[in-house]
Amino acid sequence: MEQPQELTASVPRAWDRPLVTVPVLALLSVIGGQFPSFSTQANLYAIGTGGTLVWLGLSNRLPRRPAPRSFGRPAVWWVLPAVIFAVFEGATFFLGSSEEFPTFSKLADPLLEEPLIRSAAYFAWLAAFWGLVRR
Repeated sequence: MEQPQELTASVPRAWDRPLVTVPVLALLSVIGGQFPSFSTQANLYAIGTGGTLVWLGLSNRLPRRPAPRSFGRPAVWWVLPAVIFAVFEGATFFLGSSEEFPTFSKLADPLLEEPLIRSAAYFAWLAAFWGLVRR
């Protein structure tokens, strides 16, 4: 007999703990960091890992963490740098990225040529995406 939805408890699964998920995300980021930037293999790997995380987020396979009820006034100060970054990135992209006014993406390219730094950036992307999946 099935339990009504409101009576079932959300029991955390053994694999859904930081002790398991952090090494898995680290392994995935090390693998992804070994591919050359913007190669077909790197793009397919990013689409595959991102698509898997989107699928996990849209399915009901993971227990959800409660979302914050409202953002306080200090949250505006965290959004402000992101908005400034987006405005500068968009402006330099639409005006044409040149040597005098490069986009942030173009400035990051020399750093991302190193596989270790690319793996660290990939880990940050996966960890942020995993946090969004859990909401």
